[in-house]
Amino acid sequence: MSSGVKPDETCLKAYDELKLGKKHKFVVYGMGEGMKTITTLKQVKLDEAGATDFETFVAELPEKECRWGVYDMEFDQGEGKRNKLVFVMWTPDDAPIRQKMVYASSKDALRKQLVGIAAEIQATSYDEITHQAVLEKCTRR
Repeated sequence: MSSGVKPDETCLKAYDELKLGKKHKFVVYGMGEGMKTITTLKQVKLDEAGATDFETFVAELPEKECRWGVYDMEFDQGEGKRNKLVFVMWTPDDAPIRQKMVYASSKDALRKQLVGIAAEIQATSYDEITHQAVLEKCTRR
């Protein structure tokens, strides 16, 4: 079921800068004013200190609020360096129920605009969004 919430123009622009322009390591999305639109909350450039750490991305996910994010995962499994874009839906257990419902029902509106996502993670706790868990999702064949 759709919530009727739609992404604003910043969402696709930020994603294109990450995917095509390789300007950013990750993008964090959230609800705009009054939970009527999806907007870009944060973009972290590749050259910012610590921006390449997966932990830096996870630190942007609040303990008690929902978010979506896209992370440019770089890894080397012995076949050379690879990059895969990972979509994260963050709905922590301690977030308000109404917020979790709106984020869940609005996910597809955002996700459909983000062409080229290789893996998707849905996490409700920090234990579910470790570097290892995301790496396993990216390297599944």
